[in-house]
Amino acid sequence: MFEEKANEVVAALPWVKKVNVTMSAQPAQPVYAGDLPEGLKKISNIIAVSSCKGGVGKSTVAVNLAYTLAGMGARVGIFDADVFGPSLPNMVSPVNRLLVVNPESKSILPTEYLGVKLVSFGFAGQGRAIMRGPMVSGVINQLLTTTDWGELDYLVIDMPPGTGDIHLTLCQVAPLTAAVIVTTPQKLAFIDVAKGVRMFSKLKVPCVAVVENMCYFDADEKRYYPFGKGSGTQVVQQFGIPNLFDLPIRTTLSSSGDTGIPEVVSDPQGDVAKIFQNLGVCVVQQCAKIRQQVSTAVSYDRSIRAIRVKVPDSDEEFFLHPATVRRNDRSAQSVDEWTGEQKVQYGDVPEDIEPEEIRPMGNYAVSITWPDGFSQIAPYDQLDMLERLVDVPLPATAAVASS
Repeated sequence: MFEEKANEVVAALPWVKKVNVTMSAQPAQPVYAGDLPEGLKKISNIIAVSSCKGGVGKSTVAVNLAYTLAGMGARVGIFDADVFGPSLPNMVSPVNRLLVVNPESKSILPTEYLGVKLVSFGFAGQGRAIMRGPMVSGVINQLLTTTDWGELDYLVIDMPPGTGDIHLTLCQVAPLTAAVIVTTPQKLAFIDVAKGVRMFSKLKVPCVAVVENMCYFDADEKRYYPFGKGSGTQVVQQFGIPNLFDLPIRTTLSSSGDTGIPEVVSDPQGDVAKIFQNLGVCVVQQCAKIRQQVSTAVSYDRSIRAIRVKVPDSDEEFFLHPATVRRNDRSAQSVDEWTGEQKVQYGDVPEDIEPEEIRPMGNYAVSITWPDGFSQIAPYDQLDMLERLVDVPLPATAAVASS
């Protein structure tokens, strides 16, 4: 049907003389499989659902989106990244409500509900945690990367509120495919969401849709907007996010978070389910587009002793002197965060230093391990900036940016 229709439509164009349609289909494969923790290697797409503000229905959107994708035939998992107040245990009703560790592989076995795999700190027998930031990041890292997720088409991550350590940890550990932003009509919600969109932009995670929750209700054959209009539209217009979805105020939608049965499961033909179906189609289409894009590739070429940077969607590549990259580290270990004073001086880094390992960190940076044990996170933007420095001839036909 698709091939026939494609031939028909294209052949109808007056300037087309011949149409040749080639069709193929294959399951999507994880992009960074060789560089990921074992538990994440078989996951094709990782979707972050974020609001950067509490109480706007982010968990409701995450859970219903996950079960919508599952209803479309996808293999789906949900990761509840909120350690302080995990919502997932209240929103689903798995028979087994405790995570189990495989004694042989030491990996965490997720629990399941209606075919969707589930991991939450609330299923770890701890309830809610009281701990400091670095400990939280460690717990999140362990739960996400040591879980045996198996083969998944989509892993939906229910992000915690804010734009702090946990968000950075998740973006560094896992190559997030895309983000869905949840907001409400109030202006205050827009302010917080704008911070989140900028954070994802900086971390090279494309925001593909905005969901404006608690938008309206219908009564007396009229539609009312009790909190006003415009927050979601403003996000779409200001940041160029392509899709906006409005969710109504419904008692069934809010109560589904307490009954343990997602709204799209309890009423799969309802108006709310249709909105989530449209959101699910949007996520599938946008992820397919994103996966066709090639990310920046960084490697070390020992033959010319240079860091090779391959520019995406191009045959262009450039080379960087390893010492230059190390000297331009902007982390707190190299630069005083308060005064801006350079802790690592030019002469502290040997001219002949070579990296021991280079591996991707999410979508926005690479992690470079140096012989002295120092681990440097180098954003792609920073590497591009270094390329603009003075070029020095190499033994090969390349050039190394050095300073």
